[in-house]
Amino acid sequence: MRDAIQPPDVATPKAPYSPVVVSGDHVFTAGQVPFDLNGELVGSDIASQTLRALENVRASLAAAGCGLDDVVKVNAYLADLADFEGYNAVYREFFAAPYPARTTVQAGLAPGLLVEIEAVARRQA
Repeated sequence: MRDAIQPPDVATPKAPYSPVVVSGDHVFTAGQVPFDLNGELVGSDIASQTLRALENVRASLAAAGCGLDDVVKVNAYLADLADFEGYNAVYREFFAAPYPARTTVQAGLAPGLLVEIEAVARRQA
């Protein structure tokens, strides 16, 4: 069983996917990019784009009844691994030790996008 959620503070996707899916006590976010509620790109540097992407992750989790402290795994995609330190600096503002498991890879993102972040969380019973 899975329930799809459209968070009120996250742009509605144009492509065929759900921003958040809940299955039992597991919550899966789709890859969140630095779009505002209107689907417009926010920021042109890694810090501002990471900030917005993580705000979208947080809003997606909240719509499913959990928060960043419930995240067990993060996957991050950077357009350029040279931006890793800038990404990490903002990431540390959102997550505290013990940190979730994480994978960060370089990927060919859409033009203008520097980062995309997805998370898996477990809701508390």
